[in-house]
Order: sequence, then C-alpha cells, then structure tokens
Amino acid sequence: MKEEKIWFCKTIEEITQEFKIDTNQGLSKSQVTSNRQTYGSNELETKKKKSLFIKFLEQFKDFMIIILIIAAIISGVIGYIEGEGVTDSVIILIVVIVNAIIGVAQESKAEKSLEALQKLSSHVAKVLREGTIQVIASKELVPGDIVILDTGDYVPADLRLIEAINLKSQEASLTGESVPVEKNIEVIQEQKTNLADRKNMLFSSSLITYGRGKGIVVETRNEYTSR
Repeated sequence: MKEEKIWFCKTIEEITQEFKIDTNQGLSKSQVTSNRQTYGSNELETKKKKSLFIKFLEQFKDFMIIILIIAAIISGVIGYIEGEGVTDSVIILIVVIVNAIIGVAQESKAEKSLEALQKLSSHVAKVLREGTIQVIASKELVPGDIVILDTGDYVPADLRLIEAINLKSQEASLTGESVPVEKNIEVIQEQKTNLADRKNMLFSSSLITYGRGKGIVVETRNEYTSR
C-alpha cells in the first residue's frame, strides 16, 4: 500500500526540491526517462482480457445458476428412474446456457464501451521541458512535469498549482460541487482538508472553465492502481 503524500500542505519550494526541477526549465530528458521508469506511464493499467471460453465458464459461478444446474440433474435422474424422460432437465439446461451466452455478450459489449471511453479520454497536454513548451500525449506525463493549462483544457493528472490567474475548475464528478471551484497557490495547513477544499490542487479529468495556470504533476493515473 503506497503512502499518500499531502501535496496540498507542501510549499512550491518543497515540491520543486522533491522533484528536483526548476520552474523556468521543467524536467530534462534524463529526468523524464528516470521518472517514467520509476512511476510508469500516466494511464490506468488494464487487465489482460479473458477469452470467450473463460467468460462463458464464469457465468456458471452465480449461486442461482448452480441451484438450477443441480435441479436439472436431480430432475433428470428422477425422470430417468421413473421413466418420465428428461425433458424438464433439458429445458432447464437450455435456459442456463442461453443465460450464459447473453451474459458473455453483455460483458463483451461493456468492455468495448469502456475501451471507446478510454480512447475519447486520451487528451494532449502542454508541458514545460528543458525550457520549451511541448505538446505531448497526456499518457506521457510523469511526476515532476510542469503542465500549462488554459480555459477549456482537461486536467491530465493530479497537479499542485504553482501559478493561478483567475483559475477555476469544474470538479462536479469528483466532489459534487455544482459550480466551478476557484483555485490558488496558497499552502493549506490543515492535513485533513477534504477534496473539495484543496484549492491549490487540480485533479485528473476535471475541466478548466476559466483563467489559466501552471501545475506540477504530483500523481499519475498509473500510481492510483499501484496503491
């Protein structure tokens, strides 16, 4: 279990010292390479896909399905012994198999929908590296990167703000706030501050609705799954 760092309680100087960066230069190529090896890419880890056969077998793990299969076996045995045939057993098994096929189809459809959403969420980001502004895929971000944000940009990772000019972010999906949250760079002293009140932070997948700013990447999506 990875220990959570209270980034919003740290000063800008403490953040830059931790990642060994100059706010006017950003990360160097060697730092980017090193950080990527340490933290991984800025994307959620995906599990290995299961085969259709495995998905089909897993449909029979449900308690009610097991009961139906047992009922079909018992019904078939009794029907055979009493000479009444196994029609009822066959019908039950057909229902169970059809249900499993429908379950596999629904699961596969859900996986395709998730993959489509992941592709749609693959944004680009403006970063400061080696003194120049570069536009890169958000998955290439690493902790320590300095991200530049303007109105209409999606936040590509969790950021500790180092510059905020009339900056507001829509965080309704994370905090439930119905209106955009005004941001600043001030240090927050209280460590138990809830998510909605962390005014010096921007959170992955939120939207910049007004103003502009800069922030240092402190957490990437890959790190969420490694905790």
